[in-house]
Amino acid sequence: MTAELVRGQNHPLPHTRLEIRVTAGAPVLACATLGDAQGAVRGPEWIAHPGSPRLPGIEVSRQAAASLRYHVDLDVLPEQAHLLHVLLALPEGTGGPDRFGATAAPFAAVTATDGTEIASFTLTGLDTESAVLALELYRRQGAWKVRAVGQGYAGGLAELLADQGLPQAASFAAAVQEAVARHLAGAVQAPLTGATGAQDGARARTDATRADGRQPSAAPQPLPADPAAPPATASGAAAGGAVGAVNYTHPRRVTAAPPTPPPAAPPAPPGQPPRPVAGDATGWSMDERLYNQVWGMFEDLARTVAAYRSAMDFAESRMDQELDRVLSDPRNRVGGAGDAARAAARAPHDDHPPRAREGHDPDHHPRLAESEVVEPALPPAYARWDSPVWHAYRVPMEIPMALRLGDVHLPERPDLRIPMLVRLPLERGLWIDSGRAGSDAALMTDEAQLRRAAVDTAVALAARLLAVHPPGAFTVEVIDPAGSAAGPLAPLVMSGALDRPPAAGAGGVAAVLARLTQRVDLVQMAVRGGAAESLPPDLDTAEQLLIVNDFPHGFDDRAVTQLRYLADEGPAVGVHLLMVADREDARAYGPVLDPLWRSLLRITPVPDDHLADPWVGHAWTYEPPAVPPGGQVLRRVLDRVAESRRTGER
Repeated sequence: MTAELVRGQNHPLPHTRLEIRVTAGAPVLACATLGDAQGAVRGPEWIAHPGSPRLPGIEVSRQAAASLRYHVDLDVLPEQAHLLHVLLALPEGTGGPDRFGATAAPFAAVTATDGTEIASFTLTGLDTESAVLALELYRRQGAWKVRAVGQGYAGGLAELLADQGLPQAASFAAAVQEAVARHLAGAVQAPLTGATGAQDGARARTDATRADGRQPSAAPQPLPADPAAPPATASGAAAGGAVGAVNYTHPRRVTAAPPTPPPAAPPAPPGQPPRPVAGDATGWSMDERLYNQVWGMFEDLARTVAAYRSAMDFAESRMDQELDRVLSDPRNRVGGAGDAARAAARAPHDDHPPRAREGHDPDHHPRLAESEVVEPALPPAYARWDSPVWHAYRVPMEIPMALRLGDVHLPERPDLRIPMLVRLPLERGLWIDSGRAGSDAALMTDEAQLRRAAVDTAVALAARLLAVHPPGAFTVEVIDPAGSAAGPLAPLVMSGALDRPPAAGAGGVAAVLARLTQRVDLVQMAVRGGAAESLPPDLDTAEQLLIVNDFPHGFDDRAVTQLRYLADEGPAVGVHLLMVADREDARAYGPVLDPLWRSLLRITPVPDDHLADPWVGHAWTYEPPAVPPGGQVLRRVLDRVAESRRTGER
């Protein structure tokens, strides 16, 4: 039976291998500190945090998330460690809440490795605190217990660590926050509806608001106000009703028809698992069901591989302990007797890796079978470029839920590639890293070929964005100061998909940035003032993508400032940034550009393991969208997009 603890209460721990599961109302970062008999932290080497997530016997998440797990093996902790403190802190500088009082109370549960809950604690009563000591695991007379602490610190993680006796706690806490910011910049955002599709999309989109009233990070930003639409009134006009009419319907009530049920799976042979079906997830449309299903596959693979890695780590730690015990006897250190003793210590553990693999395979095969069924059923916005769906492509009449940026996979299962889907409208810009320092694949690629591949990736993504939007609902502008990307940009230019030719030179850079900056300013003022009808009639309010190649060539200080402004403020009003750049080229700016790089989602033109999932924090290998070589699919799609725009204009 689970013990529901209150502040100050303790409970014995029947197991030494544990999981501590934390859920919160906003993303939090996980830390764990070890303490000696006096409760003091001896130094940074006794702290597990996102920048250094592993210590002997403890592992924490690499990134901030609303759902976290701590993996604990109390038998492996250093002998001098008598305490293990579970810490939570709010990330700084991410736009989220800055105090726990603005979010739902965090909840912590201590469980066995099989998921059996041992004790739980709800951290109530927090207000201005931004860091909290949640739980304390301590050893007393050879037995381990857990105590509910719930001590908050308004001074944040720095004050908490200083209270535990860590020297230079402020600088260490700043380094931890910086590590979290880096991981957040590379994290794939979880879907609003939940990866397993447990909630229906319409209700989740209605409920997904933060305590400060803004949309959460995973939510799409609102579209610019329609200039032709009447302004909203303070009385809250009903959607589609007369201006000024009061809508008495509860804002959370779903009035649309219930979602159509997913297709039924064909009956499986006796004794066999059910056959997978495309769209076998909750949603109000096939588009949403497939989106939720893909995210369910993503989460399932992340968690099953986490269990597999945990089993392997446990086997290795047990073998290391046994070897240490054997080698503690001087007679077993040299000679034939030592070799025999070490072999005898390893023998019981030699079968652990195969057994762990055997336990993981039954979880993997259904995911692989599901992927083989789902991939051919994906619509153009989610499909690979070599999918047959592009041969029957027609320009859509409505915007899809998400867009495929490429694929991700884990090294344990390279055969299972998960589509990387991001919500539309894009809520953050993209950065295609054309530098060679990011990965081994980049280092092995010629610099000119890598830059060409980066622009090719940008063109493929721009073409997909144009292809999945209705005619005239999305436009693309290009800045190519030196004209170095003329070849890769040819499909966009020759098809007529661009309204203007790529801007070149410092003058072209300044003109484009000035025009887009003015657009952002005007739309922001109109939206905030409720005066959408006052926008100039010639202002293009369609979603816009700005491709910037060869940054910072052709950019002066004013242009750099405008670019940073567009990256920060543009997505909320429909202006999105896609940069093709090598960060080393801009090293002269120093830390001034660090916020810009962090605000963009980094992707690469070659495979690179830099992305993290939002549940466990695995490092996933990203693979860019590949257009079939020699094929004409990209050109045909762009031609149809350009033709539909011309037809609409006439």
